[in-house]
Amino acid sequence: MGDLKNWVNQKWVDIGAPKKNGKYQPCGRKSAKGSKRKYPKCVPLAKATRMSSSQKASAVRRKRAAGNPGGKPTNVSTFTKRKKMSMGGLV
Repeated sequence: MGDLKNWVNQKWVDIGAPKKNGKYQPCGRKSAKGSKRKYPKCVPLAKATRMSSSQKASAVRRKRAAGNPGGKPTNVSTFTKRKKMSMGGLV
């Protein structure tokens, strides 16, 4: 139960809406209609600082492509899966 408590208590930030000074805005938004911010991709601050700019862009792109069907949030993995080796080479 301690792991869940730590997960909830982490500082979550939106990597899709960075500030100009390199910091991040807090996760979420008030409403989709009244907000200028696009669909948020939220990760813990510790993970956001370890990610490269291309990893952040890829995660945000996949999150927004998945959409928001039926008003429910869609979970998208932060990192893409690597392709498996078969027949002696990358496929």
